[in-house]
Amino acid sequence: MAHLPHVAVRNQLLAALPPDVLSRLLPKMRHFTLAVRETLIVPDMPIEAVWFVESGWVSLVTTLEDGTQAEVGLVGREGMVGVPLIVGVDTSFSEAFVQADGTALQMEAGAFRRAMDEDDGLRTLLLRYSDAMNAQTTQTAACNGRHGLEQRLARWLLMAHDRADGDDLQMTQEFLGLMLCVYRPSITVVASTLQRAGIIRYGRGHITVLDRSALEATSCDCYGAVKRRFERLLPR
Repeated sequence: MAHLPHVAVRNQLLAALPPDVLSRLLPKMRHFTLAVRETLIVPDMPIEAVWFVESGWVSLVTTLEDGTQAEVGLVGREGMVGVPLIVGVDTSFSEAFVQADGTALQMEAGAFRRAMDEDDGLRTLLLRYSDAMNAQTTQTAACNGRHGLEQRLARWLLMAHDRADGDDLQMTQEFLGLMLCVYRPSITVVASTLQRAGIIRYGRGHITVLDRSALEATSCDCYGAVKRRFERLLPR
């Protein structure tokens, strides 16, 4: 994988940096292809790199004692994978794996740490992103514990739609069950309800968003609360 020339980037964190800072970072990065189910970070193992997502998205999941998993965060082009490095921690509590094909700009962990040490503006931006992600994981836990499955599915589809390049989302029942901490038959029932309402089209391996406004109306306010926090903390 070749090092990057000085070009425009799609990742919103990188795009928010002053041109001179970005021009120093790009030569230290390389293109990385995100393939579905690929694991980027293993819990309690050293984080060897960070990934600034440009397309597709990555799930952050935690594993319980019985082996079941639940999603606690979602990262797309608005952010990066490898947040613990921002606060000086070299391992992660959660696993990060690719849920939708895409691309990212990868940076080796040591180079990333040095870049933060050398630029206070970069450090400040990334610390603000870390706080925004903390808001997302906190709200996800509250939402999963208190809200109905239809609201939670709508919230998750809105988050995925924000990170997609169109209305068609790569998605299987298996993944949706993992994301929402429920069994597959429950997903089928709720997705069918949204489909009958004309909000989504639900097919094997994908979901198409047909009515974004109706999806927002179906979701709980957890989606809006996290979105407002990101907008408050990070440049548009």
